[in-house]
Amino acid sequence: MSSPLIITAAVVGAETMREHTPHVPYTPQEIAQECQRCFEAGAAMVHVHGRHDDGAPTQDRETFQKILSEIRRRCGVLVQFSTGGAVGMDVEERIEALDLQPDMATLTTGSVNFGDNVFLNSLSTIRTIADRLRTLDITPEIEIFDTGMIDTALRLLDEGLLTEPLHFDFVLGVAGGMGASRRNLQFLVDSIPDGSTWSVAGMGRHELPLASAAIEMGGHVRVGLEDNIYLKKGVLARGSYELVEEVARRATNVGRNLATSEQARQILGISR
Repeated sequence: MSSPLIITAAVVGAETMREHTPHVPYTPQEIAQECQRCFEAGAAMVHVHGRHDDGAPTQDRETFQKILSEIRRRCGVLVQFSTGGAVGMDVEERIEALDLQPDMATLTTGSVNFGDNVFLNSLSTIRTIADRLRTLDITPEIEIFDTGMIDTALRLLDEGLLTEPLHFDFVLGVAGGMGASRRNLQFLVDSIPDGSTWSVAGMGRHELPLASAAIEMGGHVRVGLEDNIYLKKGVLARGSYELVEEVARRATNVGRNLATSEQARQILGISR
């Protein structure tokens, strides 16, 4: 409990639409406003995707520039860009905005069935993204949907495309990926190098139970409408900020402090 808890708010994603919940933001202004709410609720970092005004996913540089500027104008939260984008995007499309220098960006180290689709990440694609992050001195968050992705991350470490300490995000409960259980989470935590940091993102109804597990295990937590739209069974969260508030409450109840953005920067080794 001595390490402050980093809460990351995944406020938009590429799959959650207004037909699922009216509270998902689309425009850069809406996304930034939600990021500010999450920051005020206790999030040290936000994870962002781009959307067109109609909600269609985009990774274009102009959209991310607007999102980043709007967030930084409003608050001091750390900003993490997705390089996953949406299923079907090519690698250059997924990483074209990285020169905007976000604080972090994701790096998924393998392919995974994603419902009826496939989130495709060949080794060539993974190396391309890792090399771009290294060149731009952007700290990666290694996204893990299954155990073999850890082995690929360690291969990149041996190749010099990643450097220690590493930070992992375990994404559990995707249909086609590793199941969302505390046993699986413990196995993944036991499989990463000593000195690494980690967070967990549980999908759907698994989000808050796995958040509680991570709080108790000394890890960190990602929550938000990208991964789960419900505060409790049958009750839509009015925004990602309500999910952040719930995680903050659970942390407080067991005596774990929340990390500020500056503390998160130090814990995660973000140099810029």
